[in-house]
Amino acid sequence: MTKLDLIKTLKPLYNPSAKEPALVEVPPLNFLLADGEGDPNTSQDFHEIMMALYGAAYTLKFGLKKAAGFDWKVMPLEGLWWMENMAEFSLERKEDWLWTLMIAQPDFITPDQVEVAKAELQRKKNPPSLSQVRFERYEEGSAAQIMHIGPFSEERPTIARLHEFIAQSGHQLRGKHHEIYLSDPRRTPPEKLKTIIRQPFE
Repeated sequence: MTKLDLIKTLKPLYNPSAKEPALVEVPPLNFLLADGEGDPNTSQDFHEIMMALYGAAYTLKFGLKKAAGFDWKVMPLEGLWWMENMAEFSLERKEDWLWTLMIAQPDFITPDQVEVAKAELQRKKNPPSLSQVRFERYEEGSAAQIMHIGPFSEERPTIARLHEFIAQSGHQLRGKHHEIYLSDPRRTPPEKLKTIIRQPFE
């Protein structure tokens, strides 16, 4: 049985350089996702939504592997971050953040398959935030990105560098700040964490 690895299939989107920002065109992709608000470091919702998303993703994967012989590597957690007024978006105002957590899914996944997986997860474990998990196709379009290596708390210079690159390329920031978490912070030292920083532009 061949195991699909979307990180390899979509390598330009999930393996950027840490040295220089790059422009990318992000195609529409399927996601399991859920929304929340507030400081992710202190929000109980953040933890519960993350657990519900991973639970749904793995239940979906193993259910389809058993029923139809499809298998794929579960993708990393991603986050969209914003405020009502993006001009006020600040790393110092995390309590005012709005966010969407998401996990990319293969193109062949259908809404009905997701609902079957959610029902199975509810029957077995019933995580508190499962009802908030939905399935959508998200289209990001033109964006710039760079790899940040190190603690989340030290992302500021990387973000500033990315925004400067976009401006120097003749574009303007658009949409939501996007992060993709390639490392498990429970097992990876902070100085070795790998996070893709992505910013759409127009």
